[in-house]
Amino acid sequence: MSTNQIDFFNSIKSSLEEEKPFVVFSRPNSEEVFSYIQNSQELFELNSYDESGFLFVGFDSASSKKIIFPYKKCKRDFIIYNSRNYNSISKKSISLKTVFNSKNEEEYETLVSKTVAHINDTSIDKIVVSRKEVLQVESTDIISIFEKMLNSYKNAFVYCWYHPNIGLWMGASPERFLKIENNQFKTMALAGTQEFKGALDVNWGEKEKEEQQFVTDFILNSIHTIFDEIEVSEPYTIQAGNLLHLRTDISSPKVSSNSIQKLVKELHPTPAVCGLPKDKAKEFILKNEDYNRSYYTGFLGELNVNENTNFYVNLRCMEIENNMVSVYVGGGITSQSDPKNEWDETVSKTNVMKKVIK
Repeated sequence: MSTNQIDFFNSIKSSLEEEKPFVVFSRPNSEEVFSYIQNSQELFELNSYDESGFLFVGFDSASSKKIIFPYKKCKRDFIIYNSRNYNSISKKSISLKTVFNSKNEEEYETLVSKTVAHINDTSIDKIVVSRKEVLQVESTDIISIFEKMLNSYKNAFVYCWYHPNIGLWMGASPERFLKIENNQFKTMALAGTQEFKGALDVNWGEKEKEEQQFVTDFILNSIHTIFDEIEVSEPYTIQAGNLLHLRTDISSPKVSSNSIQKLVKELHPTPAVCGLPKDKAKEFILKNEDYNRSYYTGFLGELNVNENTNFYVNLRCMEIENNMVSVYVGGGITSQSDPKNEWDETVSKTNVMKKVIK
């Protein structure tokens, strides 16, 4: 463990300045912050899910590489994070200026209307459509942004990932993709969004309930041939920053040695970020979104580290290059979706990231 937090974060800052690949992250509801700093600038692509290290995978495997920071080729470290001991968090307000939208309000609402019409004309139940908003900022202090996320989104997977050949990504994801620990499998069905207004005891509309049930059913149908025994919780409300979501926990107590590759094949991309049926929804997305999602709505996390695997969906994320920040947001569209409400939902999600930049 690092002597103190200042040394820990200075090593991250130095790695960025020296263009060394690294990732620094904290798991949900944990005070531990971990880092992997790769020994070279080499770009390692995943060959097998038997490998060990930190994995970063995009939405569409055809347009992005599966990148791994190999466990044995990295310097690894961790701290017990305490903001009182290391307070680099900037108090100065930073101005943000939107310089590009892959879809403005009118264009996004038109896309939502087109998506609803396509759903009504086909057997598709749900399609997730998204947009990218590019912000120009005065400065980007990566350590300050990371610390703001740690303090603002304690129940999320908070990370900062960098490779000089790919770029720098940061995020605070509320959604676990999969977890395998002590030969037990865990995942979650997460869908539905509304603003947090001080209470978790809220009412959910039929659209959100239906969307969440779609996700749950997809996961159960996808894994029933992989596991003999599956446990499913009742849906419940969780908070993720200034937003609320509906969540169902799904688990299995028995995992075989080749489960990870099978699970990734069946579950990625999840219906929470793609739609149902998966292949038809993905085809519509690639044809109609008119931009490359890249690593947004992919997944990331530790693979076979200490015999455990923890992957999270890359949501509530942004890509940073110099003083330009690209924020990625989207929403699940069903036959009941209202275009104006869907636009407003993406604005709320964008504010999650804007909050930690300002």
